[in-house]
Amino acid sequence: MEEKSVRKFRKKPIVVEAYQAVSEMIIQTLEGPLRAEPGDWIITGVKGEQYPCKPDVFDRTYELVID
Repeated sequence: MEEKSVRKFRKKPIVVEAYQAVSEMIIQTLEGPLRAEPGDWIITGVKGEQYPCKPDVFDRTYELVID
């Protein structure tokens, strides 16, 4: 049996733009349309792509950038 070499990785620090949905909406993502619920964050990635993110995941992953 082949041994796996498991290592730890950290996401590179990038800055994204995001806003919270106030009503249900459909977001056109690279994977196709996804539903965003009120309170979900809509993130615009570094290449302009958009995707929804649940608030608990957003809070664990992102922090506010102060200009």
